[in-house]
Amino acid sequence: MLFGSKKKSTTAPVENSGVTVMKLRDNIANQEKREAHLMARMEQLTIEAKQKKAKGDKRGALFAMKKRKLHENELAKIENVKMTLETQAISLEGATQNISTFDAMKTGNSAMKSIRKMFGVEKVDQLLDDTKDEMELQQEVNMALTQPLDPYLADDEDLLAELQALEAEDSKATMWPVAPSRPVKTPTKQGAPEPKKSKSKFALFA
Repeated sequence: MLFGSKKKSTTAPVENSGVTVMKLRDNIANQEKREAHLMARMEQLTIEAKQKKAKGDKRGALFAMKKRKLHENELAKIENVKMTLETQAISLEGATQNISTFDAMKTGNSAMKSIRKMFGVEKVDQLLDDTKDEMELQQEVNMALTQPLDPYLADDEDLLAELQALEAEDSKATMWPVAPSRPVKTPTKQGAPEPKKSKSKFALFA
């Protein structure tokens, strides 16, 4: 290797977190099996120590108790190992959940950015302005459609005044009737013969 050159760091491929958690759980199960075996062995050694003591074999009873003590210490170690493995499994599950949450948030953020690119704030403002204009135009159309079509609707007072005037004239004519006019005869000149009335040809046959 040349002097000053950096050694490339090779990292082992990271295992899937789910597989790792399963391995941790399997190891915990194996520790529990060994724990059960040691507890059964301790119970046997306890019986053995009691029997040897009853027979007066003090040395044999002490040896059985020492072996039992070794198994007891091993059980304490197993408890610590189990706690460590359980802590790792729970922490890894939490980290996996955090990764899933992060990926979900990242995906949501990307989706929001894509949507924002489709229509930004300016486009939204323009859309709102256009919508407002259309609503105002529609309001004007509605007002135009509700206008009355009667051309004399605005002249009601004038028409009523005209009707009262007509009624007043009728009332006045009833109170003061006008005498009918007689035809005036024009005098004829004296000595002038009156013109003869010509008889109709139909009068000859009367």
